[in-house]
Amino acid sequence: MERRGIEKINYRIEGSGQPVVLLHGYLESLDIWDGFAESLALDHQVIRIDLPGHGKSETLAGIHTMDLLAEVVIHILQQENIKKPVLAGHSLGGYVTLAFVEKYAWYLSGFCLFHSHPLADTDEVRENREREISLIWEGKKHLIYQVNVPKAFALENQEKFRKEISRAIEIAKNTPDEGIIAMLKGMMQRPDRRNILENPPLPGLWILGEKDRYIPYERMKSVIKPGKGLQVVSLKNSGHMGFIEEKKPSLDVMTGFLNTL
Repeated sequence: MERRGIEKINYRIEGSGQPVVLLHGYLESLDIWDGFAESLALDHQVIRIDLPGHGKSETLAGIHTMDLLAEVVIHILQQENIKKPVLAGHSLGGYVTLAFVEKYAWYLSGFCLFHSHPLADTDEVRENREREISLIWEGKKHLIYQVNVPKAFALENQEKFRKEISRAIEIAKNTPDEGIIAMLKGMMQRPDRRNILENPPLPGLWILGEKDRYIPYERMKSVIKPGKGLQVVSLKNSGHMGFIEEKKPSLDVMTGFLNTL
């Protein structure tokens, strides 16, 4: 069932049981979760949200900080009377998840980062985001998604997931320019939140792809020291899109984590 929430935020609720909230990544929408969410909804209540400025949700401000997005998420959950969910975020959605945990850990039963990390942007990443903002102002958005989307999949998975890559490109193509810019500015401002993974206030799951070209697997292992209560899982044949590239292993890991709560 698709619904409209506060400030014209679009979201979808499927299934019943233990609630799980899925937050998509940059240049994505709730549709990116389709196959994964439908399988998860066989035994759980799944809530998918179009983050502001993406999918069918309106842009709320010139800068979408992660704290602002966390507030949007909790308003929707309270509006729907959804209590003690597990919050799972992919990439950008993981940044929102960490902001939510920092502010509202008491509202959750657990959290999951899907191909995401807690570090602030490096100078190099900030420069790249500034470059993308400039390309959008120049009317060259296609130069962003035509590179970014294929790069999210492992090199050896490019042909196997050709249709999925084309669909993800279409989602990115339809993301409003102002939504992209607001999100880029918000990501640039986010703080380092590694303390949440090193001293998790509630049970957590961190899923990484060993062939991720955005979040280097070995660097994450060396920089972050996971604390007690954080389960770390690596997907051997995935890039940045494990819930598509290795759907069944990802589902097994997620449902196993949910069953421990």
